[in-house]
Amino acid sequence: MSSVWHSDTLAKKGLKLSHLRLLAALAETGQIGLAAERLNIAQPAASRLLAEVERIVGSAVHSRTGRGITLTAVGEALALRARRVQTELRDAARDIAEVAAGEAGYVRIGSVTGPAIDRVLPALRAARIAAPRVTAEVTVSPSDVLCDQLLAGKLDFAIGRLPDGSSRVLFDFTPIATEPVALVVRRDHPLLQRQNLKPADLLDYDWVLPPPESILSRAVLARLGAYGLPSPPQRLSTASFLLIFSLLLQSNAIAPLARAVAGAYVTGPYASHVLLDIDLGIEVEPFGLVTRAGAILPPVAARLAAAIQAQTPEAL
Repeated sequence: MSSVWHSDTLAKKGLKLSHLRLLAALAETGQIGLAAERLNIAQPAASRLLAEVERIVGSAVHSRTGRGITLTAVGEALALRARRVQTELRDAARDIAEVAAGEAGYVRIGSVTGPAIDRVLPALRAARIAAPRVTAEVTVSPSDVLCDQLLAGKLDFAIGRLPDGSSRVLFDFTPIATEPVALVVRRDHPLLQRQNLKPADLLDYDWVLPPPESILSRAVLARLGAYGLPSPPQRLSTASFLLIFSLLLQSNAIAPLARAVAGAYVTGPYASHVLLDIDLGIEVEPFGLVTRAGAILPPVAARLAAAIQAQTPEAL
């Protein structure tokens, strides 16, 4: 027999997983009968497998010792590898089960800002405990940008809103909730000293709004119109939260923001911003789970999507 063995020689000669399982069982039990029981096969079948192994490797892998058997050096080497293969297969089965159950893998999530704070982040915190092998990449952008990235295959799903126009048919949409809006000011704002604050009182100060075409701006102006009020005075239009909160600290401006976003800045006794004690009933149209039309989410993505939908944001 040639002394040169290539890595695939045993496989080409017919060594199978059943052979390896038998060797591992023999190493643990020392008896052909017990090994057969462990594999749930008849003893004659186990003996045939053992004979096949010896034919394939061209060497004895066992010797008789009374009522039991002892593996030779060749048998021990094969049994050691067999146990390792079985361990790897068990690990592979666990990995497959975890992936199938959404307990492992990589998921790419897109979200608009409010739900990213009060739904996506809590779901990811919970997943870190329940499924520590899940890794997530989160992109926070306006809905139209997220939908473009969905179509480009850069996201598994998005939490946002459908774009306007004919492209809406390219997506599936499951509504989750509307987005309530709060009015944010600096902690020592003059309006905080007024009793029984009225909607008209708010127009004594500048407002900071995103661009006019944004969903938030449209919702704010529509709600003010429902109160019979004109558009608020406005000297700055921006979608930058950093710029908005910096401006609020340096002026008497008012900023309507999603409550989830506002909550990140008004919690705690030393917060520099507060919410005005007035509810105009401003709500932005529902956001939801957005996927490509007809798409089937991978298990890990489906699990996170369900967790995000099930989140109940804490009230501010």
